[in-house]
Amino acid sequence: MRTTSPTPARPVLIATLALTTAGSLLLTPHSAGADPKPAPTRHEPALDRGAARTPANAAARALATDAPTGRPAVTGYPREQVLTPDPENPADKSLKLGLTPYHAIAPKLNAIQALGDRVSVEVTGKSAGGHRLYLVTVTAPETTRQARAQERMRDLIENAPAAAARSAEIKASYKAPVFFNNNIHGNEWEGTDASLKLIEQLATAKDTRTTDLLAHSRLYFNITANPDGRIAGTRANANGFDLNRDFVTASQPETRAMRQIEIDKQPAVMLDLHGYVNGTLIEPTTPPHGENYEYDLFLKNTYANALGMEAAVNGLGYTPAKDGVEPVQIPFRDQQEGWDDWPPIFTPQYAAFHGTVAAHTVEIPLQVNNAAYTNLPVEELRRRSTVNTAVAGAAIRATLDFVQTRRTSLIADQIEVFRRGAAGAAQVPVSEKTVPGVPGIGPEDVYTTTFPRAYVIPAGKTAATRLVNHLLANDIRVTRATKAFRLSGRTYAKGSYVVDMHQPKRGLANVLLADGRDISDKVSVMYDISGWSLGRLWGAEVTAVPTGKLTGLPLRSVQEATDVGRVAPHGDLSLRLDDPAAIAALNSLLQQDVPVRATADGGTAIVPASARAKATALARTHDVTFDATRRTGGTPLHRTRVAAAVTPGELFALREMNFEVTPVSTDILNAGYDWSTTDVLMVSTGLEYTDLTAPARKALDTFLSPTSGHGLVGRGIGGAELSTATGLLAAKPVEGNGDANGVVRMVNAGPITTGTPGYGFVYAPVWFTDLGPQVRVEQSYAAGNPLLSGHWRPLEDGTGGPSAAAGRPSVISGPHAVLFGTEPLFRDHPKGEFPQVARALFSMAAVKESG
Repeated sequence: MRTTSPTPARPVLIATLALTTAGSLLLTPHSAGADPKPAPTRHEPALDRGAARTPANAAARALATDAPTGRPAVTGYPREQVLTPDPENPADKSLKLGLTPYHAIAPKLNAIQALGDRVSVEVTGKSAGGHRLYLVTVTAPETTRQARAQERMRDLIENAPAAAARSAEIKASYKAPVFFNNNIHGNEWEGTDASLKLIEQLATAKDTRTTDLLAHSRLYFNITANPDGRIAGTRANANGFDLNRDFVTASQPETRAMRQIEIDKQPAVMLDLHGYVNGTLIEPTTPPHGENYEYDLFLKNTYANALGMEAAVNGLGYTPAKDGVEPVQIPFRDQQEGWDDWPPIFTPQYAAFHGTVAAHTVEIPLQVNNAAYTNLPVEELRRRSTVNTAVAGAAIRATLDFVQTRRTSLIADQIEVFRRGAAGAAQVPVSEKTVPGVPGIGPEDVYTTTFPRAYVIPAGKTAATRLVNHLLANDIRVTRATKAFRLSGRTYAKGSYVVDMHQPKRGLANVLLADGRDISDKVSVMYDISGWSLGRLWGAEVTAVPTGKLTGLPLRSVQEATDVGRVAPHGDLSLRLDDPAAIAALNSLLQQDVPVRATADGGTAIVPASARAKATALARTHDVTFDATRRTGGTPLHRTRVAAAVTPGELFALREMNFEVTPVSTDILNAGYDWSTTDVLMVSTGLEYTDLTAPARKALDTFLSPTSGHGLVGRGIGGAELSTATGLLAAKPVEGNGDANGVVRMVNAGPITTGTPGYGFVYAPVWFTDLGPQVRVEQSYAAGNPLLSGHWRPLEDGTGGPSAAAGRPSVISGPHAVLFGTEPLFRDHPKGEFPQVARALFSMAAVKESG
């Protein structure tokens, strides 16, 4: 237990935050409470009305990923451009708070650029909703030659860190990159306004301290990371995604823009400005700490900067009695658990893998969103927003002071991060000796891992191509074998991809490809997910090679994976339905009325030779393979239109697979829904049978009746309860620990799951007992402890744990329903599991023919 703070340590942060909610809407200043971060349970809400109305083209925009293009051509600073203003939007939710609406940002940035020669603006992309993303750079003017010198030094730091550590030029003249990320949660507004105020001040300030700061640093401000949410007053973007959970998968364009900033600018220090926790919460975090970080370097700098920000925020003079503002809290110092940095899905934790050695989530204090936004008077909301903007500004200015004071050591520590990776050096466990100046370090803070010598990814599958391109997009170095080779006693085929783990960003490579760890015994509660593995969940074969020499192997660096899409030149064609890209291609064929059949096991689609031209186009678009086949028979497949009461992540994944999806909910069905436009219903959340009106319930019952030709695909307890209410499948759902999540070992047994990976993802796992006579087990949790990596404990009464789930059915099917107890579409992540849902939808859209 940490006892270093003069403030009594609180045992579990999440529980403490929950207690602050009760008085949050009272008008007296001392009662202005936090909007606590959600408790450690699923962070995938049902579709709200805004997300439900989001057109499919928003998903298409998010899915339009480009191959890595590298950094733009180097020019000097400033790089001014005149931004076209956006139309005024009186519905922008920022206006009520007295904050800057999105449509006012472009004119403000134009005006600031005109003030002098320190401010540059670039557009880094567009949001899912089509709004521009603005990155502002503030620095002393640079000629093109000087800018090239900065880029050369930046490259040396990452790519030749041993030489960089000896460089007198870097020590004397490299500008420390600093990144301020604002408004990633759209209804946490004030970081944007604090940054705009500071940029304007820096543009014209004449004092010597500002001049020195800008001569020795580049300051990067992502003005609003989530303009969709800023405008709409929602946490998520237009696709319903929490962008601060998306960094491993990078499914959204806003996330990819932030990722590219991290790669191109290589910040040594960053802040991610959020709200609302009272008192202001400033990381570093509680345990567990990500085992792939160089955590000694990270903790040393992050804690030191947190102390400076604490002093600056508390120094504003706000008090609980006068303003409703509590003193700053630093979780590492003040808490035991509940606000961890274990998963690299959050912005600061992801930044650490790109060389950021001080990175913070900063939660400003006074709630202005959600119920407060609706219920509080405008005057009180604006008072709170003014306080929050001042707090955010104090944190930013303190960080600038920190960078100005410690520029040389920060860059030296960034170089050391990359040096360890390139050299394959051991991590340094944290202790009071290795991280002097950070009090309270104990064994609970020590997390390290053993990196393999390499990873090998055999080529030839769509999933392998996707995975390799994803690694490259994350700035991971990948090579490919020009001929067969042996490594550590095993032979690998020509064309195999090799990830040498002696590389600067080995931590990121490992977190993407490794299994992860079961940390159930380490802490009692986690803030969010605890297991995440592209190697196990994306459908590509990934082999960790613990030891061996790569010198002399026939390996060449690649900038892009080799496409595998092809079409056999003669005869009918077969398409393996083992990847979301294959499902997307199949749905395109069905929407073009191509007569496609499914094999008896449901794992392959048979396409007639007459559709070869269409197949050729789809092979190029989706990088899938159509092989020749002589198979006959099979079940006809048809265009499948899905009504879906699901989470935003599930909706997005369904559209990624090119299903025609109409979001539904209890309210939508009660308003009157035309079931003639639907072939199958999918439900996980947001549809309560008991809350339906009598006409709506009758229409749903008719749609799902045994003679209708339609069925249900259900996920989780919500889908299982609807199945029970409508009498579709005789089975009893059992809920595990609602906090449990991670990568689990599975046993596939039926046509819905055959051919997909033997691993799945769970969050609040469900399994099934008391199966009726017509119920088939499609998949089960593995025997023993099914959890491979993550956090899954029994409940206090001993139930709900992994041993209770072991061997139990996780996916079941019957004539009119398929039920999932797993999370096969979670946050658009477990790509290898997507085909399970697709096969279930196809089977339930044609139950007359199959049943």
